[in-house]
Amino acid sequence: MKKLSAMFVLAALFSSPVYAATKTVTLSVSNMTCAACPITVKKALSKVEGVGAIEVSYEKKEALVTYDDAKTNVEALTKAIEGAGYPSQLKK
Repeated sequence: MKKLSAMFVLAALFSSPVYAATKTVTLSVSNMTCAACPITVKKALSKVEGVGAIEVSYEKKEALVTYDDAKTNVEALTKAIEGAGYPSQLKK
């Protein structure tokens, strides 16, 4: 009985899902030429699975994005923005 219980405990430990981390990055966004551009950038980012909070600043030409790193990554974020017509990269 003890062996059976130990096997269940081990099985539960090894079959547990890996927990994802929430990350926040700042992306430089080029070609924003008017106050309406951030709306387009935000809409493009909101379509990426795993994206949570989005703040886009026309004045700073950047986007602050919080996302689930198990569902997406920086490359997917920049591709989404570029697909909307705005080249972007991770801000250092």
